[in-house]
Amino acid sequence: MAVRSTVSRFPIDSDAQEASGLPWGVTVTPFSAKDENGIEPVYGSNGHLLPRCENCYAYFNTYGQLDQWAWNCSLCGTLNGLSSDSIARYSNPHSIPEMSSSFIDLELPLEEEMTQANPVYVAAIDLSSSEEFLELTKSALQAALEALSPGSLFGLVTFSHKIGLYDVQGPVPVVKNVFIPPDVESSLSLELEHVMPLLQFLAPVETCKDRIAAAIETLRPINSWERSTGAAQGLDSVLMGGRGFGTAMEALFNYLGSEFGNTFALARVFAFLSGPPDYGRGQLDTSRYGEQYASKRVDADRALLPEQTPFYKDIATIAVQSGVCVDVFAVTNEYTDLASLKFLSIESGGSLFLYSSTDDSTLPQDMFRMLNRPYAFNCVLRLRTSTEFKPGNSFGHFFPDPQYENLQHIICCDSYATYAYDFDFADNTGFSRHSGEQPVVQIAFQYTVIVPPEGMSNSQMSSSSRGKHTLQRRLRIRTMQFGTALNINEIYDSVDHEVVLSLLVHKVIIASLADGVREGRALLHDWLVILTAQYNDAFNLVQYKNGNKSMSSQIDVSFSQCPQLQALPRLVFALLRNPLLRFHEEGVHPDYRIYLQCLFSVLDPGSLHCGIYPALMSYSTPDKEAYPRHSLSRAALITSGSPIFFLDAYTTLIVFYSSTVDPSVPFPPPQDCLLRKKINKVKQERSITPKLMFIRAGQDDATAFENYLIEEQDVDGNGFASAMGFVSFLEDISQSVAEYMK
Repeated sequence: MAVRSTVSRFPIDSDAQEASGLPWGVTVTPFSAKDENGIEPVYGSNGHLLPRCENCYAYFNTYGQLDQWAWNCSLCGTLNGLSSDSIARYSNPHSIPEMSSSFIDLELPLEEEMTQANPVYVAAIDLSSSEEFLELTKSALQAALEALSPGSLFGLVTFSHKIGLYDVQGPVPVVKNVFIPPDVESSLSLELEHVMPLLQFLAPVETCKDRIAAAIETLRPINSWERSTGAAQGLDSVLMGGRGFGTAMEALFNYLGSEFGNTFALARVFAFLSGPPDYGRGQLDTSRYGEQYASKRVDADRALLPEQTPFYKDIATIAVQSGVCVDVFAVTNEYTDLASLKFLSIESGGSLFLYSSTDDSTLPQDMFRMLNRPYAFNCVLRLRTSTEFKPGNSFGHFFPDPQYENLQHIICCDSYATYAYDFDFADNTGFSRHSGEQPVVQIAFQYTVIVPPEGMSNSQMSSSSRGKHTLQRRLRIRTMQFGTALNINEIYDSVDHEVVLSLLVHKVIIASLADGVREGRALLHDWLVILTAQYNDAFNLVQYKNGNKSMSSQIDVSFSQCPQLQALPRLVFALLRNPLLRFHEEGVHPDYRIYLQCLFSVLDPGSLHCGIYPALMSYSTPDKEAYPRHSLSRAALITSGSPIFFLDAYTTLIVFYSSTVDPSVPFPPPQDCLLRKKINKVKQERSITPKLMFIRAGQDDATAFENYLIEEQDVDGNGFASAMGFVSFLEDISQSVAEYMK
């Protein structure tokens, strides 16, 4: 559980917080194996015996005072009595996790009847697609089969103008079809359970792997002949489209729900989509993306961000109730309206992937990587604070508990998923300057993991045991104490700019979803103006003349007195140049914008920094690093004197050989060199598979690389004039600050 805060020394009261101009909050990556300093939790059992405060329900921790019979809560100060069992336990404190560490992970007894379960995976494949799409999907599923653990159950379903269920447990794969009604209102005439019993559909991977693979190979796109035979049966509009994704998903969730809590505790559905749903329930009108916006004077940046139907939000609720987590893999360059579809994945704890073409898609690698990493499910996240302050907004892909405040449910959580909170003061008092009591934050994360049968290899597993996996319920708790800042210099000296960026990105996404991209940009610009003004005011950098603040004085827009703030103007500039906030007219595809919103909402601060302001490093040879960090400008490239550059933009990695590279240096860099080791390390640590490109100046098209050199680009995207870019952006901020300070 990694926790990072915007400032390590908290403001003393709301006036100090306001005067700083900074957001105040934390990011939490609850299922990461270590904390932000690389330290693992202390593991133990009997989590249900951990004492809790009878006033604020916080858990016992190392910061509270322990007497022989009682303990003081470090969050609210309440004196709590200890039970006789606890007194006996704590008389020998050395072996007790909560006595030795403020970061613990304890096993809980399982309350449910269900202690064993099979991991269940279902692939739902779009047949209203091309051969290329299906070839890519097949290779992704073959990768998935390699990654699935023994004891898993796998189901294969296809959708077009009909739903196909595959039975691969007999000698030959059998597919049973049910037609989808073309209109928006009608559900299936037959429940899927009546088409094929669920346990016939879900096949054990270890005994049926070859037959599953064979069934996958038989998939073919629905051709026009099949569609017209459908039309001959009175389904007139079949020829128009035939991607009945909404009906198929709704039926599938209800189908799987019958075995939730019996066969499985979590089912993962991988939905492969090659275009917009245009048939049956949940069909989407894609004409809203088109030329008409130019004539209708509609703000396309605002019109294309909200969903056009609540259908996918509603069936995400069915998915959650059925114990289903949905990952959507969209492989398409046509408008698919991910703004409507995204709820299916983000509200069920899954991920949304977008690939614009089948040619260089990393889908198989993403699939393998996703199935190979550990995940927790049925999670509950709760953040508590000491009494002087409280959590304000919470951000991330979870859903709030309908009953309890500040309690979030997460259906499925991997080791990368990150959430954020901002803080408010409980009242005007703030923290005490004299009592010596420090602000405390406690984060509790309750979760379930599936533990595979120990010591059993594939060959040893009998089909009768079906290798049931064991469920384990755990409680992970992190309690942290923070200092308070006595003045504004101490606040500014304790800033973590990556966490500030994380909170800004969350707020800007919410603003642009509610009021459009223009509003999101304005919010960001105004925030930087106010921060710069507060900083100049705090350091008395603006001179007074005749009682008026003289505008002739130099406003410090580069935070020269405060190293911790110096990265922020560049990060804000880069965020304004990011497709997340660029205008529709600049050619930003609305689906790509939605994909970035979903991706950036779950990244940890370091990864997000990389996605917004890519890391650019240089090498003098493939085996020798020259400089670890350059600014993203052409000038930096020229003045560095280095011939080779490596750019890491999180989703894309680029190796760029400039024209000064010695012709004897091999291209692309050899597998055993230092640069390749760096690339492989970066790829290994990513949550997604980054796209890797090699470019030689003068021989290859270098546009992809040059587009990342944003500092000479105008912030509003109006061409590349030499006087524009980051420098003129700072001048604009300076003028706005002068206006604001008047």
